[in-house]
Amino acid sequence: MTWDEFYIGLAEYVSRKSKDPSTQTGAVIVRPDNTVCSVGYNGFAMKMPDISEWLQNREEKYSRIIHCEMNALLTAREPVKGYTLYTYPLISCDRCAVHMIQAGITRFVFPKLPESLIERWGKSTAKSIQYFDECGIEWREL
Repeated sequence: MTWDEFYIGLAEYVSRKSKDPSTQTGAVIVRPDNTVCSVGYNGFAMKMPDISEWLQNREEKYSRIIHCEMNALLTAREPVKGYTLYTYPLISCDRCAVHMIQAGITRFVFPKLPESLIERWGKSTAKSIQYFDECGIEWREL
């Protein structure tokens, strides 16, 4: 098993903590020496209750939810320059991608976008790839 396979598996495991009824996402930020810096999953802010009605209502949920990448970045206790970001079940959206690039992430690893998520996330994730390429960022689709 490669490090990339291992950490995608860990991102999948972390995603199970999410209470989002439609898509559970997980992220793992890894140092160049292959040790874990931070993990995150998509969910509401720490002090915000996970009320089922809010999670079921897309408008309400999108206003409150923090993406897995941002949660991992916000809980990292160190700069992440030169680190790798692993995400599951999809590549970072375009908004998270620019934040991760700004934070110093230099490598992104993610699984192929599932058919079930293409309609909702296809345009955003295509922009992420475009941004990675424009910035000379390494990326790998497993």
